[in-house]
Amino acid sequence: MRPTAPVPTESRSAASAPAATLDSLVPGDRCVVRSIAGGGDARRRLLEMGMVPGTEVRLVRVAPLGDPLAIRLRGYHLSLRRTEARTVVVERV
Repeated sequence: MRPTAPVPTESRSAASAPAATLDSLVPGDRCVVRSIAGGGDARRRLLEMGMVPGTEVRLVRVAPLGDPLAIRLRGYHLSLRRTEARTVVVERV
C-alpha cells in the first residue's frame, strides 16, 4: 500500500490572516494594537499617548473628507491623521 499524506484538520487561523491597519477600519470597529511600524518621533509619540501593543481601541468616526480619524482608547479620544493610523498594525476583536 502507498502511504497517504495527512489531511489538514484545521482551517485557516487568525494568525495567518493578513494584518490590518488602523486606517482600514470602519466606524464602530474594535481592535487590539499589535505593533507600530516605522520609527522616529511619530512612533514615540503614539507610544507615549498609550497606543502600546495589547491596548484595545475603537474607531469612533472619520471626518467627512476622510482625515483625521477619531479613535477611543484608554478612556479618552484621540485624533490621528490617516498616514499615522496606517502605521498602527491591529487585530480585530
